[in-house]
Amino acid sequence: MAGVTIRDLRKAYGATEVMHGVDLDIKDGEFVVFVGPSGCGKSTLLRMIAGLEDITSGTVSIGDDVVNEVAPSKRGVAMVFQTYALYPHMTVFQNLAFGLKQAKTPQDEINRRVNAAADVLQITDYLERSPRNLSGGQRQRVAIGRAIVRDPEVFLFDEPLSNLDAALRVQTRLEIARLHERLQSTMIYVTHDQVEAMTLADKIVVLRAGKVEQVGSPIELYERPANSFVAQFIGSPKMNFFDGNDVINRTVDDAQFVGLRPEHMVVSDAANAIVSGKLELVENLGEYVLVHLVSPHGVEFIVKLETAPAVPKGEMIYFAPEKVERLHMFDRVSGLRLV
Repeated sequence: MAGVTIRDLRKAYGATEVMHGVDLDIKDGEFVVFVGPSGCGKSTLLRMIAGLEDITSGTVSIGDDVVNEVAPSKRGVAMVFQTYALYPHMTVFQNLAFGLKQAKTPQDEINRRVNAAADVLQITDYLERSPRNLSGGQRQRVAIGRAIVRDPEVFLFDEPLSNLDAALRVQTRLEIARLHERLQSTMIYVTHDQVEAMTLADKIVVLRAGKVEQVGSPIELYERPANSFVAQFIGSPKMNFFDGNDVINRTVDDAQFVGLRPEHMVVSDAANAIVSGKLELVENLGEYVLVHLVSPHGVEFIVKLETAPAVPKGEMIYFAPEKVERLHMFDRVSGLRLV
């Protein structure tokens, strides 16, 4: 296994630069997730590591070796794509074995690797089936198995769960987490789903417009986002923002704004509140409710509570932070964290 080191990595298409000097250190055995909105560069970055995208400048190292000029097949990486890309005319065994056969691996070794991967992924009973007789989740496990049999130094996942329904996404996400625990391999995983990022990652890399906004553990990004972009991207529902016009019983100057997560707000009286809002809508989701409100200055925000407030629609409700440490302060111009 090996770590991945990225230094001042840039990618341009003609005069248009899309990756802007990325620096990253991914340790051997880490599960790192690239996350961000569509078009942020997360898949491009993954493909540059894989060798499927040319590097304009900077370096990618796998282990101790710079691999900028190394062919994808020689980099010691294996990639799992969004689409399963299985051969429909082959059995599961033949799909798993195909790359090894192309590499002229001895048949005994092919059998050993395929059976070991099938055991890890619990698809041994499906080895003689064709892909068309498998569910979506089973097909994705075969695609992951095709990567495992290569015994790579680094696994690369490019939004592998996006074609699965909600229940299968949860199940397969758990299987990938177990796979990492079992193999202790370096894994780099791309997703736009911050829930996947929070539940799978040892370390999250938040990208925006080809730049790294923050790198840290899931809890670090959740509790101390470096800027307002990360604060709103990590967490669901997203963080509420308030300027000085809507903040009460606290001084907030024109250069600042306050962030409060919906789950960190509690109903309060006017004297101890920090914000207030007119009740617009209550979504009852069983274990909790999402309360939609509008501040006196027209800012829409959401509060997550255990039970619905006992007031009619249109009534003003006051809220305080669960505790003072839950308050986040950001610079209005740069968006950078102040407190």
